Amino acid sequence: MKTAIIIPARYGSTRFPGKPLAMIAGRSMLSRVVDIGRQAAAQHTGTTLMVATEDKRIADHCAGIGVDCVMTSDDCATGSDRVLEAVQSTGQDYDFVIGLQGDAPFTPPDAIAHMIRAFAQDQDADVITPVIRLRWSELDALRTAKKITPFSGTTAIIDEKGYALWFSKNIIPAIRKEDAMRADDDLSPVLQHIGLYGYRYDSLVRYVSLPQSRYEKLEGLEQLRMLENGMRIKTVLLQVEAGLAQAGIDSPEDVARAEKILGAHL
Repeated sequence: MKTAIIIPARYGSTRFPGKPLAMIAGRSMLSRVVDIGRQAAAQHTGTTLMVATEDKRIADHCAGIGVDCVMTSDDCATGSDRVLEAVQSTGQDYDFVIGLQGDAPFTPPDAIAHMIRAFAQDQDADVITPVIRLRWSELDALRTAKKITPFSGTTAIIDEKGYALWFSKNIIPAIRKEDAMRADDDLSPVLQHIGLYGYRYDSLVRYVSLPQSRYEKLEGLEQLRMLENGMRIKTVLLQVEAGLAQAGIDSPEDVARAEKILGAHL
């Protein structure tokens, strides 16, 4: 199975310009993500790793840290559009294409390996993506974070076979009798989504060809376009250390929180 790991790294973020180059505890966010990609690629012979960007500043940084980089259009609407453009620029055929977000420096190192195995076992799935079941303390932290940055952190609902039913920037599901549930289990029923997508190649081509969907526009979540068009998203449940589920970077405020979490895990 021929796999490509593409890191879409856009400089011109509206909410956080230059986000991939933001420094986290003395290292750029992008360099941390590249290390994750390198670890994953080393486990699978022949796997391609590259960064896809629209900005020369990021391309220059990639040269400095020794990772291949492809310049893509400034018109890419989503990270997935950028991933497809990068893959097509190589002129090679891939079975499975993983978009490793350039703003996810705490992606669990084994997440990509789990995704590759999941796709090998279920190639009828259009997309593979990871989720984490939050501890109650992590759910409390997410609720607190959303008071300041309401669009940080995405939660998911899945069926009994692990296929995604819905994603939201709201915390779903709502929980009745929460006190009783806390007494019975250290883990909450809330699944937090990690913004890491692995596509069957033809599914990536189809997704990018689709217009933005109604709920995608409302929530700002590209995976809702997939669901609204009947695409099958298989989730992979990951186990991570306490606190790391909260380390996504969606705003400048998240950098300080990420540094605090990183310090706790050194």
